[in-house]
Amino acid sequence: MDLESFVADVTSLADRMAAGEPEEHVYRLNFVRSRLIDLYKRNLVKINHSAMELVCAKHLIRDGYSVDVEKQLTDILVCDVYATKGDGVALVEIETGFIPPEHALDPLSYYSARIASKVARYSKHANKFVLATPPVSVLPIPNLFRRPPRDRTMEEVKEVKALCDRYYSNPPVAEEDILNAHLHVIYIINIDIGRVVEMDVDSYLENVGNMLARGMAGI
Repeated sequence: MDLESFVADVTSLADRMAAGEPEEHVYRLNFVRSRLIDLYKRNLVKINHSAMELVCAKHLIRDGYSVDVEKQLTDILVCDVYATKGDGVALVEIETGFIPPEHALDPLSYYSARIASKVARYSKHANKFVLATPPVSVLPIPNLFRRPPRDRTMEEVKEVKALCDRYYSNPPVAEEDILNAHLHVIYIINIDIGRVVEMDVDSYLENVGNMLARGMAGI
């Protein structure tokens, strides 16, 4: 996609979502739009991911947050959506379900490890950590993230650690990060109408996660 088409698409989506919003919300949303255009010029984002970031941004702006995108957290971590309100920080990581060709024969194991590693690595940088996905994808969230750290066992932490270690070794995911990680909310992103449906983890898994239970049994 060329720059002109990218600008037209993100501007169209931003304008559609800004309709009827307070001036401050429009200002914050336009900041995100401008950031995405600048990032595209540097070949750092694509339109499908940018559209989802923009929809998430509006949802957070309506909740009183100031929002940035593609925020550098550490030398190796860049978060999709970074939002602040007072002293609080909310991070959103967007997952589309994409599986690289090299994992065509173990897609569920790979995707489960990716989800677990993101929760473990990112959530310690936020007061509120969110996984977001379009409704065409299902997030295979390990069950221990349904419970607070005090209710997790070291046995299940080691199981998730072993899963992550199959795919992530540089650097590896630490057991302590898995034990203490928090997943607060799931966002379902509907780009067609520019809206987010917010769900707690239990509700999400009860609605769509049970269908994965048999498929994940061997992980």
